[in-house]
Amino acid sequence: MRRLFAVGGALVSLWFGAVPAAADEVESTKVYTDHPRLFLRTQRLRLLRRETGRDSLRWEQFHLLMSGGAPMDEPGFADALYFRATDDPTAARRAIDWALAPNRDTRQVALVYDWCQEQLKPAEKQTLLRTLKTAASQRPAQTSIGDLRSQLLAAIAIAGDDDQASQAAIQYVLRDQWRGNLLPALRAGRLEWKPGDTYPLYEIFHAVRDNLNADLREDFMAYFSQFPLFDLLSYYPPPFPAAENEFRIPWSPAPGEPDLRVAALSRAAELAMVAFDTNAPESQVLQGWLMNDRFLMRGVFGNPYEFLWANPYQPGLSYYHVPLVMYDEALGRLLVRSSWEDDAMWAGMIGGQLQQFRDGHVIVIDPKTGREPLDLDEAAILFPAQSKHFVSGKKPANDVFLVGLEHMASFHVEPDDEEMEEVSTDHEGVLYLKGVRPEIQVRLTPRLNASRSGEAGPGVETNR
Repeated sequence: MRRLFAVGGALVSLWFGAVPAAADEVESTKVYTDHPRLFLRTQRLRLLRRETGRDSLRWEQFHLLMSGGAPMDEPGFADALYFRATDDPTAARRAIDWALAPNRDTRQVALVYDWCQEQLKPAEKQTLLRTLKTAASQRPAQTSIGDLRSQLLAAIAIAGDDDQASQAAIQYVLRDQWRGNLLPALRAGRLEWKPGDTYPLYEIFHAVRDNLNADLREDFMAYFSQFPLFDLLSYYPPPFPAAENEFRIPWSPAPGEPDLRVAALSRAAELAMVAFDTNAPESQVLQGWLMNDRFLMRGVFGNPYEFLWANPYQPGLSYYHVPLVMYDEALGRLLVRSSWEDDAMWAGMIGGQLQQFRDGHVIVIDPKTGREPLDLDEAAILFPAQSKHFVSGKKPANDVFLVGLEHMASFHVEPDDEEMEEVSTDHEGVLYLKGVRPEIQVRLTPRLNASRSGEAGPGVETNR
């Protein structure tokens, strides 16, 4: 499989064109839906309740943990979910008692308030309402995607009980933060994206669509429509054998000992992606990636997410159809695998950091240091900053990426026996040469007055 997916051109049209209707076009921030209104739409709630009678593996594991009194990592979330699936009032009582204690996690309190609404006593409802109203009204100087998610869930949960506080918080999250800060930073490649951020982002997507009838992805659809495919390619190849189940380990800006909580949230995010857009081709290959019971989360943290979002009855496509090379020119992301096998080689450049995974180890590479090319069968990554000559190997890779060059600079490229063309680096200094034949001489020369600094560097030759 030799296919490259480059989304840069599509992204540019969104940067400088009109933004499609989404958060900015939400006519009202008033919520009219009934409880439960967070994540448990009628169809999903019906699926969860059917699971309790089907003896499915996901339900059996969740039931085993809950009925056995396992100390759940997120007890409010787990007990409230168990109540919605079984109508067991003792589970609702445990969730409510947990939420009433001081200094509880806002997200879980919002879920308990929403999912256990009919089990709340009047005084308990007023106490939790005050807690959620306070959380929704916070306007900190620095906030994360997870914090915004929690505020949004609190705001939606209290709608109907305090519409003024609810609408003010929804406007703050969607208009001030999502459209005012996060989207501009994302479009400019300045948003520091962490692997654990994807799940709270998709909770925001679900909550807004279910209650305000808006798809926030449409603000940047060229990015989010391909997000599942970039997500698949961002994992280091070999699974990690944990005590409860195997985990796929996502790319990390600080590689080291795997963070299994982040790995669990990454899988939960993928399950939520599929649930959000079940018919999209990207979701179907993601579903094929997810439905391997080796990776079914069985632990006290991950299993409630598995039960909430997974739909084992939805067909999926083989992820072997996903390209092994994906490049996002506009945002400077590059991901390459040599194959979809567990022993594959992998390289990725995200947020300006280049990593290689090979022989069980992650290596962080300075792209400005001269070194041997990375040849991953489907593409070659070359390092022209310190040397004029490269041998990228004889494998017939059609795509070549030069890294460590000046950011946003233009070059003339002249392959043997072909016409010269002008190409430019992205804002991370990556230059994409498409369709380069193996073992062909290529001359790369900076175009005068093309870079931001206006200076031309030495010519670079690549042997390919």
